Amino acid sequence: MPNEEYWRWTASEAVASLKKGDIKPVELIEAARSRIEAIDPIVNALPIRCFERATEQAGTADPNSLLAGLPIAVKDYNDIGGVRTTYGSPIYADYVPKTSDATVSRLEENGAIPIAKSNVPEWAGGHTFNPVNGLTRNPWHTERSAGGSSGGSGAALASGQIWLATGNDLGGSLRTPAGFNGVVGLRPGPGVVPRGQRLQAFDTLWVEGPMARNVADIALMLDAGCGHHPHDPFSFDQSGSFVAALEKADKPRRVAFSPDLNIVPMAREVADVAEKAAKSLSDAGIDVTDEIPDFSGALDGFQTLRAVLLGTMMGELLEEERARIALDIVGNVERGFDVKPEELFEAERVRWTLFQRMTKFFETHDLLICPSASIPAFPVEQRYVTEIGGKLCETYIDWFAITFALTMTSCPVISLPCGFNADGLPIGLQLVGKPRGEADLLRAAKWIEDLFGISDRLPIDPKIHGE
Repeated sequence: MPNEEYWRWTASEAVASLKKGDIKPVELIEAARSRIEAIDPIVNALPIRCFERATEQAGTADPNSLLAGLPIAVKDYNDIGGVRTTYGSPIYADYVPKTSDATVSRLEENGAIPIAKSNVPEWAGGHTFNPVNGLTRNPWHTERSAGGSSGGSGAALASGQIWLATGNDLGGSLRTPAGFNGVVGLRPGPGVVPRGQRLQAFDTLWVEGPMARNVADIALMLDAGCGHHPHDPFSFDQSGSFVAALEKADKPRRVAFSPDLNIVPMAREVADVAEKAAKSLSDAGIDVTDEIPDFSGALDGFQTLRAVLLGTMMGELLEEERARIALDIVGNVERGFDVKPEELFEAERVRWTLFQRMTKFFETHDLLICPSASIPAFPVEQRYVTEIGGKLCETYIDWFAITFALTMTSCPVISLPCGFNADGLPIGLQLVGKPRGEADLLRAAKWIEDLFGISDRLPIDPKIHGE
């Protein structure tokens, strides 16, 4: 296959070729470099590159490791040793960490070779633009947002610049860009993937997870990235392989679908695509109900817990660098300072109650299903969504409430592309599995992915508006 065609491979195909010796890591690095240099000026998904470091790593890559020297992209919220890491903030515009964090080092131990940092919003807040590396465009329509905060990872995957990419997810930062870019993103349960040291060690809302173009590649990256790491007290070793678990896709028997979880506004065009997808499941013989758990209190509870987390993480930085932090982030951090004890008590009560409701729900259902976003990808120059279905958004994070409500469950959630709106923009569907049920969720997701038949449309060349 000519060098210029390697970008069309799936990650699984690339790793299989590496293991057989049909191709060398350095050849894939050069193929990715060619694609990045040709395509990224259009979408700005991978603004920080480390090709020389990658080439050095390629010389010692182990073909028997899980990823066998596969090039990957790392979100610019994770540290790569010796590579500029900005977090989208001018405060860290020239920061170069000495070592890779727990998430990246685990992947590197298992044969991954980082070649670029994927773009993020400043401090991972909102959709992907920042004063250091600019804004990232959606490959399906370059005047639309790639989502956030893992928007660079999503856009890079969709446009064939990379085979796998890291993401992380507090309120939907991995699932929303997966939906906007028509790729797949898994938010695993707490502890499955070890987290970077910048995060608060005992927080369980913010998780790391894999992003790819299909479910099989998600399983491959999860195998390489999971397990205990001493820097993450909640991380733990897995007993089996997620790739092996996919040897047989598993048709769900009974699922519950809701276009809005009965608590969030939803654009009609998104609901229509999601409802059509749910009907296709029913037509395939799956029992589709509307018997979803009660999510009351989840939105306010998440906002409270997120505020406390940001206040804890960024309080000292705010005191020192207030003038160089975006006003939206400043407001979020200060909200954490103002949380009252009774608000925190109520938020934790809601989280525990919702976990109990989900446990009860999974006694009778295999999956909970809903859209990955309340709107399709919005104009790229827009800071955030201000209105959905005629309802005003009170805060700049209200537009991804459909994802952060599910963060409160601690359940694994995967976002799959399920269709397109009238403008040809991808629409994602969230599949929620039982706690610690990542393997079962992946088996069900693979079956549904095969039914939808969308993943083989990727990767694409960016669709430039007006051409």
